[in-house]
Amino acid sequence: MRIARFSIDGNVAFGAVEGEGTVESGGLVLDIIKGIPYADFELSGTKVPLSKVRLLPPVLPNKVVAIGRNYAEHAAELGNEVGDVPVAFFKPTTSVIGSGDAIEYPSFSDEVHYEAELAVVIGRMCREVPRERVKDVVFGYTCANDVTARDAQKREKQWARAKGFDTSCPLGPWVETDLDPSDLTIQATVNGEQRQLGRTSEMIRSIEDLVVHITEAMTLLPGDVILTGTPAGVGPLHVGDEVAVTIEGIGTLTNKVIKRG
Repeated sequence: MRIARFSIDGNVAFGAVEGEGTVESGGLVLDIIKGIPYADFELSGTKVPLSKVRLLPPVLPNKVVAIGRNYAEHAAELGNEVGDVPVAFFKPTTSVIGSGDAIEYPSFSDEVHYEAELAVVIGRMCREVPRERVKDVVFGYTCANDVTARDAQKREKQWARAKGFDTSCPLGPWVETDLDPSDLTIQATVNGEQRQLGRTSEMIRSIEDLVVHITEAMTLLPGDVILTGTPAGVGPLHVGDEVAVTIEGIGTLTNKVIKRG
């Protein structure tokens, strides 16, 4: 099931996406959900065309835990080695935007990059999750773009500003709850030109590895997000660009880049 979060007439709700097509092509409708999707819920039967609503980030995470250097070719293209343990960092909730929202080019950077990633959405509170229980705590999957101020990342000891600036974490367009994430195509395009192409099967550490590793240290809450790393092919974005992240079985997350006002 595809679960979207949206606003209509000033109200925010979740809905199940029905029909075929894309956000842009039409043909999709939302069956509004009674309650929140992390618990048992019912479909209301009240349906609205997706074209009549504004899509929001599909979740409002308490935290976004991101993983770096989880694809060998990407680590190599930036001259980095793959360590013995995952490289983890946070992106703040103020960095999260939805499909169709603008990425605002930060004033402190001259080199902002796209990074297409599979995002894992947590469905229940969990800590110290054993490997065999990981599927039980995952709500679903969505597309992510770990937008990065690469020059700031290189010159600063911490990645907080480089990867945590406002609008640096596009998520969407919705959460797919019924998906095998083990071998999916991930691609990024800029202005319609393909820039990244990889598969989730190329991850150094699996989703199970990442959930176990993260929950050894911290409690994850419903709606929290894990970014699983990006394939090779990252590169620059400029004001005026349109960047799209497409993941097989999920859909396409699209954002334009604007100058921060």
